[in-house]
Amino acid sequence: MSAAVAGNCGGRRLSMPAVLLVCSANQCRSPLAEVLLRQALAGAAPDEAWRVESAGTWALPGLPATEYSRQEARRHGLDLSRHQSQPASCELLAEFDLVLTMEMEHQRQLQAACPKQAAKVRRLSEAVGAAFDIEDPYGGPPASYRSLGDLLAGLLADGLPRIRLLAQGDSADRPA
Repeated sequence: MSAAVAGNCGGRRLSMPAVLLVCSANQCRSPLAEVLLRQALAGAAPDEAWRVESAGTWALPGLPATEYSRQEARRHGLDLSRHQSQPASCELLAEFDLVLTMEMEHQRQLQAACPKQAAKVRRLSEAVGAAFDIEDPYGGPPASYRSLGDLLAGLLADGLPRIRLLAQGDSADRPA
């Protein structure tokens, strides 16, 4: 567990719905999911203002997205050239209505380190009613990033209605 995940659970809240996507290093999966979610929200709710960011449980601050992630973003008409990694922290989580992780281990780490934020931390796959980890393509060939991009785009498209409800505070769908 990264020291960056530890800390008090204070933080400010914004009026617009806010979603944080989390992976390990914040260089492959979560940055790609971030731009894909922004794209999906812009298409489905162009008049709504949303805050969408990404972070990593083991991220070092200020690193770019990997080259293959940037290429995959471009394939979807998106730009990751300005992405800079940031570590997940309790302070950061407190600023978001919904935190979507790529793996169960990310979810466990964040919930253990930030118990006041635990109820809003879920795996991204849960948005489509499933429960599986999204594999890290880091170090793999371009095809693994293409598979990741297709998987994330599909999950976000299919799960967008539920993501919107959860981020906008649908308490009926929150765990007790």
